[in-house]
Amino acid sequence: MPTSPTLSPAALNRITLQRQLLLRRSDLSPLAAVEHLTALQAQAANAPYLGLAARLSRFTQDDLTGLLYGRQAVRASVLRGTLHLVTAADYRWLRPLMQPVLNRGRQAAFGRVTAGVDLAELADTARGLLAGRTLTRPQLGRMLAERWPGVPPEALGWSAQALLPLVHVPPQGTWGRGGATPFALAEEWLRAPLEAPSPGDARPAAAASPAVAAQGAPHDAPRPGEPGDQPALERMIRRYLAAFGPAGVMDVQAWSGLTRLREVVARMDLRTFRDEHGRELFDLPDAPPPPDPREPAPARFLPEFDNLMVAYADRTRIMTDEHRGRVCVGAMVAATILVDGAVHGTWKLAAGRLTVQPFLPLTARARTELTEEAGRLMDFAGVRDLEFLPAA
Repeated sequence: MPTSPTLSPAALNRITLQRQLLLRRSDLSPLAAVEHLTALQAQAANAPYLGLAARLSRFTQDDLTGLLYGRQAVRASVLRGTLHLVTAADYRWLRPLMQPVLNRGRQAAFGRVTAGVDLAELADTARGLLAGRTLTRPQLGRMLAERWPGVPPEALGWSAQALLPLVHVPPQGTWGRGGATPFALAEEWLRAPLEAPSPGDARPAAAASPAVAAQGAPHDAPRPGEPGDQPALERMIRRYLAAFGPAGVMDVQAWSGLTRLREVVARMDLRTFRDEHGRELFDLPDAPPPPDPREPAPARFLPEFDNLMVAYADRTRIMTDEHRGRVCVGAMVAATILVDGAVHGTWKLAAGRLTVQPFLPLTARARTELTEEAGRLMDFAGVRDLEFLPAA
C-alpha cells in the first residue's frame, strides 16, 4: 500500500494561507469570499469587516453592511454554537447541522437552572413571542420569565437562542455598532425555510425536535443528531477543507464543534497526507495546486477571533504553542499580526491609534511590510496614528 505524502510545516503553512486568501489578496466579491470561508466569527461587530479587508483586493465597509441589510448574509449562532457571519444560503443548511452543538452548550450553561422547564414549550413560546417582530435576548428572557417566574430570565433567553434558529438583525452588528442586538426568527428574516435533514440520513427520530433532543440527556448518552445528516456533514467537511487546507479529523471537529466525524471522513473520497509528526491529514481530491513552500508570505493584520486562529486543534501551522498561549487566553482570541505567514504579535485599535505589539524583534523588512499593511488598515478603519511597541 503506498504511503501518504508528507507535508512539511512550510508547505502546510503556505497551503493554508492560500486557502484562506492570505497569500495574496483575492478578487472575489465579498459575498463569494464569505461563502468560500464558510463563516467568519462575529462576536465583535467589526471583526468580519477586518477579516475581509485583510483578504480582498477591493472591499469597503458598505459592501458588507449592504449584504447584511440585503439579507444575503446574516449574523447568527452556528459553528461551535458561537456568533458567526455566514451567507444566507449557507445558514439554511448549516444551522440545522449545528443543533447538537447548541444543545450541548445550552445544557452545560443552563441545564441545572432550567431543569423543570419543558424545552419544547419554551421553544414554542419564544417562537410565538418573536413572530412578526424582533426582540433582544434580555427582552425575550423577561417575557419568558412571565411564564417561568422561578427561572432566571438570562437562562431563558439564552435557551431560546439555542433552541430556535434566530438571526441578529442590523444595524447592530454592522461596522461600529455593538451592544444588545435584536433577534428575528430566521425563516421570517430570510423569507425561506431552513433545509430539512436529507432523506435516509442517520438522524434519530428523537432529534426531530431540538428541544426534545436537548432535554437533559445523560452526559454519556448518545448525542441525538451526531453524526446526523450525512450529506450535510460531508458538504460541511468539503467546505472546511476548501477553506482551511489539509487537516485532520480533530481539526474539523475543533472548527465545527461537532464530534464523531471520523467515520464520516473515512467514507469520503479524500486525498491523504501526513504531517511531520505522522498525523493523518485529509484534503479534497480536486484541491488547487499547492504554492511553493518558499514563496514569501505578506504581512497581514487579522482581527480578534479570526478564522485562522480557531479553526484547528493543532495550530502549529500558524503559530507556536508559546504564542498560542498569548493569543488564545480563555474565551478570548486576540487580533494578530502575521509575519512571513506566522503569528508574530498582536495589535489593537483604540482612541484613534493602531498599536502593534510584536512578540519578537522585527527585522527591517518585516517592519516595512507591517507599516505598509498598517496604512491600508488605518485607511479602512479611519485611524491616523500608528505605534510599534518594543518586542515583549
